[in-house]
Amino acid sequence: MNTRRIISLTAACMMAFSLTAGPASAQDAEEEAPSLYERLGGVYAIATVVDDLIERLLVNDVLNANPAINKARTSVPKAGIKFHLTAMVCWATGGPEKYTGRTMLESHKHLNITEAEWDAMVADFKATLDKFEVPETEQGELFAIIGTTKGDIVKSE
Repeated sequence: MNTRRIISLTAACMMAFSLTAGPASAQDAEEEAPSLYERLGGVYAIATVVDDLIERLLVNDVLNANPAINKARTSVPKAGIKFHLTAMVCWATGGPEKYTGRTMLESHKHLNITEAEWDAMVADFKATLDKFEVPETEQGELFAIIGTTKGDIVKSE
């Protein structure tokens, strides 16, 4: 089953449930609002999106021009990067998974990532989210989350 279908089925199930067992008050509605993790379709949908994103980043010419990034890619297995990023996204969006990797500062400080490289990553992330038809609201929330990491990732000029 593809990710679009998983996200659509999840949304349909949540909508059907909310119509039949709706909250008694506005406060209840706020308390019962599904997390971003749930709205994205959970771990399997997130892992699928992360897989696509990492594959894009690995062939990105802007990122590959940075020798430090290229060196790091040879020392960390692709599967490990996908595992950690999946866990991080799940955790950051309200899922039960726990991120146990290094901090963003620790894992990126030696890479000398520039603003242009950050922008290239963001463009690839947007392309991946569009490919899987992630709704604009959820995309905005995801970009807000990754925006909080920029200061730890991008090298100050």
